[in-house]
Amino acid sequence: MSRPLRIASVNVNGIRAAVRKGMLDWLAEAEVDVMALQEVRASADELAAALPGWELVNDEAVAKGRAGVAIATRTSAVAVRRGLGRDADGADVDIDSAGRWIEADLDVDGELVTVVSAYVHTGEADSPKQEAKWAFLDAMEERMPRLRAATPLALIMGDLNVGHRELDIRNWKGNVKKAGFLPRERAYFDRFLGEEGSAVTGVDGSSGTGLGWVDVGRRAAGDVDGPYTWWSMRGRAFDTDTGWRIDYHLASPELAARASGYRVVRAPSWDTRWSDHAPVIADYTIGQ
Repeated sequence: MSRPLRIASVNVNGIRAAVRKGMLDWLAEAEVDVMALQEVRASADELAAALPGWELVNDEAVAKGRAGVAIATRTSAVAVRRGLGRDADGADVDIDSAGRWIEADLDVDGELVTVVSAYVHTGEADSPKQEAKWAFLDAMEERMPRLRAATPLALIMGDLNVGHRELDIRNWKGNVKKAGFLPRERAYFDRFLGEEGSAVTGVDGSSGTGLGWVDVGRRAAGDVDGPYTWWSMRGRAFDTDTGWRIDYHLASPELAARASGYRVVRAPSWDTRWSDHAPVIADYTIGQ
């Protein structure tokens, strides 16, 4: 293609509601080639009706109207894989990943790119909900090296429901004991983003091995607060920019080297929002 591949990720908070509130107006101007969507909350037929003209693959949650992930592209995917949950030997692992993980292989001008739309559990500290989140993050950590080994140009996007660093949450001091900013959660990201093959000590004191992936958003922004991607619908969180940066582009180092133009598309005002999350977009030079 004559320009970089433009890839967006957004938690739509219900695709039908997002479209009613103006998502298509944004999309008409965004010049996006690939979209990773989370919290779709719709069937395949409903998703297709909401986004006409796109090639769509999705994975629905077991419970109707909950979760759901999808990938929208301008050309058909070469291959699609749904769900997480295989160990290093390839055996199935029983985790709750329905509607939370989908991979698509794309042929872009002769180069293979794998994109993932992921929706990590919100969790709740010291509850069964958090146990499901630990299991999902474990499976994600297991999958990431194999994903990159199969396709060096790989990108995991989505609402990962963890603020990695203090810079990622405006009110981080008030959330250190809450899901989304627990030290053990953040330590996964220490390993995801640590130097490949190096020993990593997580913020929780745990030891592990760095996987070498790149947080494209943090690399682009530098060591600044935010830019945030989610704001509570309650109170004046959006107006005061009291947000969380929990929506990511995590790229393999091979793909991260081709990234440019990362941005968070924050709505101009509270009443013009079509989701409680903002789209995160980056351009990737492929096949040129």
